[in-house]
Amino acid sequence: MSSLSQLQPQPLWQWFEQICAIPHPSKHEAALSQYIQNWAKDRQLEVIEDKVGNLIIRKDATPGMENRKPVVIQAHIDMVPQKNADKEHDFVKDPIQPWIDGDWVKAQGTTLGADNGIGMASALAILGSDDIPHGPLEVLLTIDEEAGMTGAFGLEAGMLRGEILINTDSEQEGEIYMGCAGGVDAEITLPMVWEATGDGFQAFNLTLSGLKGGHSGVNIHLGRGNANKLLARFLFEHSESLQLELAEFNGGSLRNAIPREASATILVPAEQATALSEAAAAFQALLREELAVADPAACLTLTEVPLPAKVMSEQSQNTLIDLLHACPNGVMRMSDEIEGVTETSLNLGVINTSEQDVKLLCLIRSLIDSGRSQIEGMLIALANLAGAEIDLSGAYPGWKPDSQSPVMAIVRDTYQDIYHKEPVIMVIHAGLECGLFKEPYPAMDMVSIGPTIRFPHSPDEMVNITTVGQYWQLLLAVLERIPEKA
Repeated sequence: MSSLSQLQPQPLWQWFEQICAIPHPSKHEAALSQYIQNWAKDRQLEVIEDKVGNLIIRKDATPGMENRKPVVIQAHIDMVPQKNADKEHDFVKDPIQPWIDGDWVKAQGTTLGADNGIGMASALAILGSDDIPHGPLEVLLTIDEEAGMTGAFGLEAGMLRGEILINTDSEQEGEIYMGCAGGVDAEITLPMVWEATGDGFQAFNLTLSGLKGGHSGVNIHLGRGNANKLLARFLFEHSESLQLELAEFNGGSLRNAIPREASATILVPAEQATALSEAAAAFQALLREELAVADPAACLTLTEVPLPAKVMSEQSQNTLIDLLHACPNGVMRMSDEIEGVTETSLNLGVINTSEQDVKLLCLIRSLIDSGRSQIEGMLIALANLAGAEIDLSGAYPGWKPDSQSPVMAIVRDTYQDIYHKEPVIMVIHAGLECGLFKEPYPAMDMVSIGPTIRFPHSPDEMVNITTVGQYWQLLLAVLERIPEKA
């Protein structure tokens, strides 16, 4: 890992190296938070931990800039914990292992945490500097952004003094974000009835793997395979002809990550075992043809396992397979107002089988409230038809674009002055925390920038080294151009 600290800008990369060394998946940020607090106190910086665990760190203006508008630089502490199936890694205990591949920093078989570790590192590097000009400065580090935005929901009015907020959670250099999608979690619970396993069956584990996955907002329009949906499709197409019985279905691990893997424990009469193997091979070939560009490495494997003691009743099995196959997924509508941006989407992210039921966890995103409501209604109707329960929770608002934003104009003009080209002003189909910050701080002027990060929320996550330098240069120049208070 020592090679990271030799990259430029060195203060940022030194911090990112340290962030990687301290485990910080969602809901397990305490160790990293405490390290940051101790560091800030050693530098005589004011540190506040609010009642939900967010950190606010304040630094006085550099000499001559005391009358500038106060600025908040914001990032989230947590990272998405995703790993390849063959990777031994405990995200709560083990450090991330970054490595340099040309102009990219990647991780060894896991998510890297550049989302949002690079933004956090930039904020902490500025706090630790003695030669970066800035006005009155606050750094806001929120908890649990990736698993429910608990920190942003819990941020109270009156905690921040800033008039301008710079969110660092964007993932494309050359783009300035001034709006984002809102979202809501949908959990569908289907009760299960079980039966004793019959005679004459063989049991197999059917696993779909090799998919790219990715961020369910940023990557949803790329047409990548959803392992949960694809495996359900196989069961729907073959359960009757193979006299298949289902004992278990599990897939995905996070509602905001496109599931890369899913598995089912299935039983077939012994005389159907060869037909099952042939059907699995044919389905894999079909997927590789259909997903030749988006997901060319789809792999369906069949492994014989001991017979389970029970299987789902015929009605439970049929209802579950129909529910999974019918559940909408992917892009629901593209935006009419912003070319190339997804307006509304749904990700069937997680499926878990237990003794009592099977649970489906979905994340609905939309730039408009009516789009979100439409998909909520579709899932409610589907649950009603299946005799399942549905719970909608954790709704968060979108961040409404403000084309007259003064800080957006500052960032745009600064970028153009530095790089002699126009940046792209964008709205992102992901859940930035700015929409939630607008509730306690409605007058705060906000913008979001960041370096180029590819494939966040998956083990293929990588951050481009050159663009980290460009983002850093832009951020420092913007801080220097913040105007004086009225």
